[in-house]
Amino acid sequence: MRKNVVKDKSFAFAVRIVNVYKHLIEKKEFILSKQLLRSGTSVGAMVRESEHAESKADFNHKLAIAQKEINETLYWLELLKETDFINTDQFSSLHKDATEIIKLLTSILKSSKTRG
Repeated sequence: MRKNVVKDKSFAFAVRIVNVYKHLIEKKEFILSKQLLRSGTSVGAMVRESEHAESKADFNHKLAIAQKEINETLYWLELLKETDFINTDQFSSLHKDATEIIKLLTSILKSSKTRG
């Protein structure tokens, strides 16, 4: 059985997001952290849903939603960094992982759409 890299990376990313969320709650930041938690964990959920898509169009749709969610997550991470809730090292590490996931999702979507 082939290893599903995007599934593994999006799950590991969700775990990191949950841990950042716990850290932010300790800092008494509740609004931005909730947005980050929602978007950052939904990426992996949509990747998982795509595994059992009803059609190729459904598969593409679910991965497109995952792509939008990871992009939104980047926004919340940037905002948290600029407002000093997370430091540059935390941001850089999470940003790197998120960017890698976006690239994987984009590649999968391009490949899926060209195969018709």
